[in-house]
Amino acid sequence: MKHYLKNLEETIRECWNQKALCDYGGESFTYADLATNVEQFKIFFSNAGISKGDKIAICARNSARWAMTFWGINANECVVVPLLADFHPDNVATLTNHSDSVVLFTDEEIWKKMNSEEMPNLKATINVKDGKLLWHQDKDVADAWEKREEAFAVNYPNGMLPEHVSYPTDNLDNLAIINYTSGTTGNPKGVMLTYGAMSDTDDFANTNFPNKHGETIVSMLPLAHMYGLAIEFIHPNVDGVTVYFLGKTPSPTTLLKAMKEIKPYMVVTVPLVMEKIYANSIKPALEKRKKLFIVPGMKQLVYRAAKKTILKVFGGQVRCFIMGGAALNPDAERCFKKMRLPYTVGYGMTEACPLLGYEWWTKFVPGSCGKPVHEVRIDSDDPRHTAGEIQARGRNLTIGYYKNPEATAASFTDDGWFRTGDLGVMDKDNNIFIRGRIKSMILNSSGQNIYPEEVEAVLMNCQNVDECLVVDREGKIVALVYTDLPEDMDEETKAALPATIRDEANQSLPVYSKITKVEFMDTPFEKTPKMSIKRFLYK
Repeated sequence: MKHYLKNLEETIRECWNQKALCDYGGESFTYADLATNVEQFKIFFSNAGISKGDKIAICARNSARWAMTFWGINANECVVVPLLADFHPDNVATLTNHSDSVVLFTDEEIWKKMNSEEMPNLKATINVKDGKLLWHQDKDVADAWEKREEAFAVNYPNGMLPEHVSYPTDNLDNLAIINYTSGTTGNPKGVMLTYGAMSDTDDFANTNFPNKHGETIVSMLPLAHMYGLAIEFIHPNVDGVTVYFLGKTPSPTTLLKAMKEIKPYMVVTVPLVMEKIYANSIKPALEKRKKLFIVPGMKQLVYRAAKKTILKVFGGQVRCFIMGGAALNPDAERCFKKMRLPYTVGYGMTEACPLLGYEWWTKFVPGSCGKPVHEVRIDSDDPRHTAGEIQARGRNLTIGYYKNPEATAASFTDDGWFRTGDLGVMDKDNNIFIRGRIKSMILNSSGQNIYPEEVEAVLMNCQNVDECLVVDREGKIVALVYTDLPEDMDEETKAALPATIRDEANQSLPVYSKITKVEFMDTPFEKTPKMSIKRFLYK
């Protein structure tokens, strides 16, 4: 296994003047700039008395400067603590303090809502956008930061050169990242990931979805989430791919404009994005041409044309669409398969940095989430037919939760397997099929296991269902549905919709999991960064 920092070191030398990190429509940095930045951070840490293993937090929107900050910390062996910019400022303060971070990189808007007294270990706060000090209580740290460029010029009077670049690789077992899975109250769960775990993920990616120097990718997912951090940023960037950041969540128009211009080699996204493209564009277009399907060979031509259109919309260079974070809607998946769209649905979590299951699109089995990245077992007497907890082992897994030994102990079996909390089965070819979360499984009065995610997949195929969630109320299955109804729909039709949706869904559901009632929600469901509904909020 090759250290990802070794890949970065070699790439910087080979791609010195190539763009490395760019804001779409904004500033950009070359690999030479990246190398200079890492060296300036090294000088800053040394002069500030900040040691290897010290924690440095980043809480800001995605940007090229966010990524430059990450490399400045990570390549100098301090521990990066990425925090979601969407966390409440009180939670950002709590997690900054819990992680023992000594420096916080953020932006002015977030910082002005925080209370420095809640973070006694913090020595300074720095603006990610422009590098200006926002606050400090340690003069040595402040001086070291403000004089880092001056000190760099003294050390490198002729500037940074490729032969100066050298990054540590004897640290595979050392802590590299603490990634918090929640900003809520209670015991924070800071997932501890090593340089070895990150190197393992990069090594797997290089084998299973390789890239080339000079290719491009668009970063859409939050960098404070391991899916976006590892797959959209670290893996491509250390291998010579130019990463473009869109900043705030873009409108569909802005996103597609960026895709056409940047021409990414790979699109990393969540199923919700592709489902919307299917529902709003592909499905209506296919419905219009359905009459042509009676002509021999025409059906294949229509699907081939639809595939060509999608690839063109995304810039025409996409080799694979990688989806993760949730299951793909079966109706959309059937269509993508008929089109031979190069897509795959993976399986992962923060604790696995983040990959647990993956398969290249040509071998991907619909409905699955790929094959095990390393070792996966199903805790069931009949793993092929009876769902059990999915458990995993591998170099990519967390070493535990920061300052939370109880959570760490509870997350591993006595024989060392990590408990994912997910239920699933594996077929004879080792394809993983997720049935749902252990905590969300419903046990009905007859002892039958009901997996809400399977009922929800049926509901999502019903007309006028945009989002849905299934809950258990005193042994009855109730579906909560959000729908953006047409303004011209008459009141009588609206009033009948809940029953219509219930009856349509029940036609495809077994007796034990039929829906008793459908309730409409006034607003969309609250979601996590990977666009999964926050199930625990709804009863």
